[in-house]
Order: sequence, then C-alpha cells, then structure tokens
Amino acid sequence: MTTTDAVRYLDPEVVSRLSRLDLIARLVVEGFITGLHRSPYHGFSVEFSEHRPYLPGDSLRDLDWKAYGKTGRMYVKQYEEETNLKAYVLLDCSGSMAFRAAGSMSKFRYAASLAAALSLLLLRQRDAAGLALFHDRLDTLIPPRAVQSHLSVLLRAINQVEPAADTRMAPAFLTLAERINRRGLVVVLSDLLDEPEEVLKGLKYFRHRGHEVIVFQILDPRERDLEFRHQTRFVDLEAPSQSLSTQPWHVREEYSAMMHDLIRTYRNGCADARIDFEQIDTTTPFDVALSRYLVRRKRMG
Repeated sequence: MTTTDAVRYLDPEVVSRLSRLDLIARLVVEGFITGLHRSPYHGFSVEFSEHRPYLPGDSLRDLDWKAYGKTGRMYVKQYEEETNLKAYVLLDCSGSMAFRAAGSMSKFRYAASLAAALSLLLLRQRDAAGLALFHDRLDTLIPPRAVQSHLSVLLRAINQVEPAADTRMAPAFLTLAERINRRGLVVVLSDLLDEPEEVLKGLKYFRHRGHEVIVFQILDPRERDLEFRHQTRFVDLEAPSQSLSTQPWHVREEYSAMMHDLIRTYRNGCADARIDFEQIDTTTPFDVALSRYLVRRKRMG
C-alpha cells in the first residue's frame, strides 16, 4: 500500500464503503501512522511492539511474518498484560446516534469506526483497551486487556449493537465510574444530545475518581447548521412516533444559536473540569480524533 493509499483511509467517505470493523480499524490506524510523518506529531512513538526470538510452544499467531520475510529468522511480537494505562472507550448507542443526513456515515457508524481504531491503537501501544456501551443505562462493560486477541472481543460487541432507546448519560457514567477500580483514561464518543448539566456532572465524577477524560462530541453537519433546502419532516429517533414538519429556514437562526450554546456549554464545562473536549462531525478525518488521543497519551507518560 502506498503512502497516498494509506492516508486516504482517514477519510470517512472512503471508510464508509467498508463493512468490516477489523479492516476499518487496521486501515485507519495504518493511515494515521503514515500521516504522522507529515504532521506536527512527528516524533511520537509509533513502534508499538517488542520482539524476541521464537521459542517452542509460542503461538504461531504472534509470529512477525514481515520480520521473517526480511531476515529469515522467527520473532514473536511481545505484548504485556499489565501496562501503565488502562483505557475505556465509552460508545453511545442511543437512538439519536442513528442520524445521518449530510455525511456518508451515521453518527453511530462513525463513532464505532473511531472506537475500533482507538482500540487497535491502544493495543499496539501495549496499553489495555476496554469498552462500555451505553444509552439510557450502562448496557455492556468489557474490562480492559492488553493482548492483541482482545480486539476481536471488543469489535464483536460493537458489531452486535444497534442504536436504540433514550439517552440518559449521567446514570451510565456514574455506574461505570463506580465499577472502574484503577485510574485510567476514559474516552467518550457521543453526540451529547442530553441535558448538559447532568452529562457534565457524570463526566466530572470520572475526574473526581482520578481518571483522565477525553470527550468527542460527534454530530452530523446538518445538526449544526440545519441547511435543508426543502420542507422537512423531522423524526425523533428515540421516540419515532413523534415528528415535526417545518420549513427549516424559518427556524434556522434560532436553532443555530441553540446548538452553538449547547456546544459552548460543553466546551466551557469540560475546560473547567480539565477534561479534553473535541467537537467533530461525521465528515471529520479520523486522524483529528486519533491525534487528540495521542496528545493526551503523551501527557500521561
């Protein structure tokens, strides 16, 4: 794969044509690492595994076949179960995440692809990756592990879920914070379309428990600007029986002001709590989010 081919998989439009999350994770991470050499983040560690000579009894799955092809010697990729960092990727599975208008991916599909890439990146850095799926409650919790085979466990859980139900983030966050014993990194992937005061209360509880927190608010571009050209029927994805037909240009100015206030509330609230906040949309290249994670990981040592 050429450098150009690798980097193009950071584009959600390109990734949207792929169906397998394992393939998406690998191509996005490879594109990201390739892009690092052109970016201000050049110099960050991107060598993720250590090697040792193959010994009888080692799993053939851990062999580095590229190294074997170059040297004719058999080396095993070595990963540590106990690491300096345990990370939890929190993926919003509520009904509103199914929305798609302007982008090629729904918010949930974008978030799921980002979760897969983040998990792979964590594991390649020998960090432990865990996963929490939530909507109006904590639905699934997979404790973090630092072995490469754990990626298939995480991706299987993501593949089995469809966005549904209401959004109530605070109870899910409080439940999860109580169940995480060791301090670590919490990465939230959500549209944050919930009561901001309650959401911020839940996020701050993670900080109170000593965790580092990164929040990615993922929106569809049309959710920010309401740039619909024709009369439009809006359906509540968390309560499909409720809908509203309107001419969007009549409410666009007021709506945009409300959305601006919502984003500002989250941005200021997170800043006050020393939480990293990044507002992205479903057309944002994946390296924007991965770079943000890398900066936070570097600060944590």
